[in-house]
Formats: sequence, C-alpha cells, structure tokens
Amino acid sequence: MRIAVISRVFAKSGGGAESYSVALVQLLAARHEIHVFAQESNQPVSGVTYHRVFCLSRKPRWINQLLFAIATWWHTRTGFDVVHSHENTWHGQIQTIHVRPTGYNLFHGRHGVRLWLRWVKVLLSPRLITYVWLEGARFRPAPARRVVATSDTLKDECGLAYPASRPWLSVVTPGTHLPQSTLTRAEARHQLGLPLEAPLLLFVANDYARKGLDTLLQALAKLPSEVHLAVAGNPASIPRYRQLAEQLELLGRVHFLGSRNDLSPVYLAADGLVHPTLEDSFAMVVLEAMAYGLPVVVSGPAHCGISRQLQDGVQALLLRDPRDADGLAGQINSLLTNPALAQQLGQQARVFAQAHSWESAALQYEHLYQQVASSASS
Repeated sequence: MRIAVISRVFAKSGGGAESYSVALVQLLAARHEIHVFAQESNQPVSGVTYHRVFCLSRKPRWINQLLFAIATWWHTRTGFDVVHSHENTWHGQIQTIHVRPTGYNLFHGRHGVRLWLRWVKVLLSPRLITYVWLEGARFRPAPARRVVATSDTLKDECGLAYPASRPWLSVVTPGTHLPQSTLTRAEARHQLGLPLEAPLLLFVANDYARKGLDTLLQALAKLPSEVHLAVAGNPASIPRYRQLAEQLELLGRVHFLGSRNDLSPVYLAADGLVHPTLEDSFAMVVLEAMAYGLPVVVSGPAHCGISRQLQDGVQALLLRDPRDADGLAGQINSLLTNPALAQQLGQQARVFAQAHSWESAALQYEHLYQQVASSASS
C-alpha cells in the first residue's frame, strides 16, 4: 500500500507520540511504500520518502497547527491508499489520538451555566476555536475513518468527548523492543558521566512539570544522600529544575542528560524508573524501562494509562497521589532497601513488556488500513 504518515515532528527525541509514529513506520516501511510529512525530522527510518512541510513559525502554536493541517491536506489529498495522521487534522482515514481530547478538557462534566460559560470562553478565543474545530472534524464519523486511542483510558475519554465516534474507536497500545545492547551498567554510566556505584533513579520526559519532576525532586530530598537521579528529556526546562535542585540541596545528586535519540544507555545505567506523572494517556517510557527489566514506580490508573494494565506490587509500584512527595519517597525507599522486591518487579516487568511488541501494533494498523481502503473503494 502507498501510505502517507502525518507527524509534525518525526523523531524519537520528540516525545512519546513521536516515538510511537517512528516505531510503527520502522516496521511498516518493510512492507509498504511510506511517505512521511513533517515540519521537523532527523529522518530516522531508511527506505522512507520524507516531505518537508513549510513552517512559517512555531509560535503561536495554534496558527502553526492550522497551517500544518492545511498544507498536509493539500499534499495528501490524492495518490495514497491510506492517510494516517498523528496530528490534530481534519483529514486522514486513520486518526491516532495520543493525548486527552481538548473537548474532554473543556466540556466534560460541565452542565447548564458552567457549560454555557465554557462555550463563551471558546468563542472568544481564536486559539480555542481552532483547536475545537480541528478536533471536532478529526472525530467526525465516516465509513472510511478509524480513530485509534493509545490506551483504554484515552479511548474512554474520547468516547465521552465525542460519543458519535464510539463505533469507529479502537485501541492500539504502544509496543516496545527488547534490548539488544551488550553494554554493561558500569560502561553505560561511564559513557554518560554518571556515578559508578551510587543507587541511581531515572526520570525520562519532555514535559518535566506534567510528568512529575517537582514531586520527584522533593522525594529525592527525603532519601539518603547516596541516592542519585538521572533526568533525560527536553533540555528547555533544565535551568528551572537545576535551580529547584539547588534550593533542595540536591545539585550534586541530580544529573541532567538532555534530549537523547538513543535511550538504551540511560536505561542500562539505572536501578529503577520513577514516573510520578500527573497525566499520561499511556506512558511509553514506563513500558520501555520494563523491557530493560527495571523496577518501576508510576502513578496509578487515575493518572497514567499503562497503570490500568499493571498490578500494584507485581509488575510495578503504583502511586496513588503523584503530588505526594512523602508517599513517593516511601515507594522508592522500599525498592532501594528490598533487593528481593526490586528483582521480582524487574522480572515481572520484563514479562509484561514481552507481551507488548511493536510488530503486534503494526499488524493491528495494517488491519485498519485494509478496512478503510476497502470502505473507500466500495
């Protein structure tokens, strides 16, 4: 099949949604003709045709999103069997939803005057009008359209925000690759400039605030001084969090690694992953860490999609309140002081990860591609 993939930033370093689209294309490119339409890309997959989409300016973001949607519609309106969009666009037979819908955030649970006032707010904001209009068009039911959520939690939120889309909604969770690296923990730490012997926690995110780094730093301050933390992800927020670490007297214990295309050495260097996210539709980083056999502390199902599939104390330790620094410190301490628990969690984490492959995800998408292509031709 000739498939167009729409992803504004097509690079693993872009975040979870971007890594998801790259991982799928890596598998699908071996069986199909893939064309990627993006504003930014380091062209991570060979054998793919890349199309650079013009970017007038990244900000304001809503204008860039609208212009990107118009440009990609123009480029993909003919010549493709399937158009697969990972972005807020009105076109594309396959629409993969990675984040909680704007419509859910704005309107869910509001009635009467509260709902009316929220609509007034939207109508007075060109930014919100654009996002709501694009998203409404994205969820509009059509025989040759399928909407894919990346977790059961996100599917439920999509159905509540856009009830008419429910018959076309499905779930394809992220997959993972089991590690192939032969790098030892000591070699990984040396390569990254991390302490060779200290207990080392890992935090991976691009949005440090939303994924809970504030709470994690507060928890780290309550742990023994030999415990260190490695932070990987978008470097834009590093100055702010380096200042917070300094205020908490943690500067020598927190290591900011910045954005990395290859996280393998980071996972190999760590003793455990901590992900006290405030909101995550799935949390691919948790699944990736589990593939490396790392014990994980992660926010519970109310805050993180993957946690609906995890048993507390079996595959991971689940945090009820991601803002509770004392509770988080207690969970981390139980890992560091109980090697048997850490080993058990790591073993079960790997078993869980083995059941979630990218090949399975790719096959599910191919089935959807065939459905929409058949609907379009009938």
